[in-house]
Amino acid sequence: MPTVSVKSVRRAARESVAGLPKEFWWLWTSTLVNRLGAFVATFMALYLTLDRGYSASYAGLVASLHGLGGVVSSLGAGVMTDRLGRRPTLLVAQTSTAFSVALLGFMEHPVAIAAVAFLVGMASNASRPAVQAMMADIVKPEDRVRAFSLNYWAINLGFAISSAGAGFIAEYSYLAGFLGEAAMTLVCAVLVFVKLPESRPVRVMDAAGRPAVPDAGLGAVLRDGRFMGVVGLSFVIALIFQQGYVGLPVAMGTDGFTSADFGMAIAVNGVLIVALQIPVTRFIEHRDPRRLLIVSSLLAGYGFGLTAFAGSITVYALTVCVWTLAEIVNSPVQTGLVVRLSPVHGRGRYQGVYTMSWSAAALVAPLMSGFLIDRYGAEWLWGACAVLGTVAAAGYWLLMRNLPAEAEEVAVEAVAVEAVVVEAVAVEAVAAPSAAGARKAAAEPGAVA
Repeated sequence: MPTVSVKSVRRAARESVAGLPKEFWWLWTSTLVNRLGAFVATFMALYLTLDRGYSASYAGLVASLHGLGGVVSSLGAGVMTDRLGRRPTLLVAQTSTAFSVALLGFMEHPVAIAAVAFLVGMASNASRPAVQAMMADIVKPEDRVRAFSLNYWAINLGFAISSAGAGFIAEYSYLAGFLGEAAMTLVCAVLVFVKLPESRPVRVMDAAGRPAVPDAGLGAVLRDGRFMGVVGLSFVIALIFQQGYVGLPVAMGTDGFTSADFGMAIAVNGVLIVALQIPVTRFIEHRDPRRLLIVSSLLAGYGFGLTAFAGSITVYALTVCVWTLAEIVNSPVQTGLVVRLSPVHGRGRYQGVYTMSWSAAALVAPLMSGFLIDRYGAEWLWGACAVLGTVAAAGYWLLMRNLPAEAEEVAVEAVAVEAVVVEAVAVEAVAAPSAAGARKAAAEPGAVA
């Protein structure tokens, strides 16, 4: 019996990673390396309150400026992703992140810290639309939820390893954490430069030199009602999940816990995702996204709501287990839904607007947590999370009632791609005689060069 179980596990693992292109695995490796060096987003609140002695409100302000930087850069990065390409956007974002994170570690004046945190937020969030658009480009539609899940697994594998270690590093030197993140981000940029080709879909031109498939401009994105509804609900969900990195460390700090204690508690999040993401994805891969999003919203809200009753590291860790299950389900399903709602030549812009919802949550969540903890206590924060989870679940139920089946959307995308290919062949056929005529005319005596 044990042998059969081991074989079953191995077969499941092979099936989970089979069929994905090598470019995906280089992108996956880049993600893993980046998260192995994650420090700023996780320990910024503790750095400012415990090491620098600032208030929870100031820590919330700095974290909000970090989020504001992400809001500013998300739309611009989405446009860059569509116009310049995925690879150039990634390279600019990652090198900028590395230098700004290193600079942040040396800042001492509160205004300088806030300003550089804003720059870090701009740089670090600029890579997200490019990563998600590239993944959608290189992975077949039927494999995308699995691919997004594996990428999210890489994020949390790196997070699980780095968070506990970074917690102990923070006990001795926060600067070492900043410099370590900068170095790992530079390694990511090198991987992208050496191993990842550009994946932006080839734009087909008609006989007049215009794009055969018009661009989905930002105006078209903002007028897409269902997609913007998903973006709004994503903001609510992100507002809840952000509390694991801004509200939870501050609440634990006010309860007398150290940065190492927080590192151990939050590491449960990464460990669970590493252990459960792949088997859970196999279970949810082709299930109704509506039900999955509703259930994950409720788990997220009430998982954080239970934190109001935590008084020890063990209980804190148990509450992390509850909302981590929500995260495991929500992230790949919601990202896959965004791709399904995005046109092929507008993926960067759509992903930019979607990323903006998380950046906006990163802007609002610290202000929300700092205000509620300072004025009313952490219990009010966790109660608000429970309410927000309920609101998000109701919103997904209303918005997704008429969502087409996944098989229909895959068929529609296949037809669209085939139409573009057919049009490209037609354009080439029309252009070829003209080109031949031009070459003949150039060969005629007296032709003007």
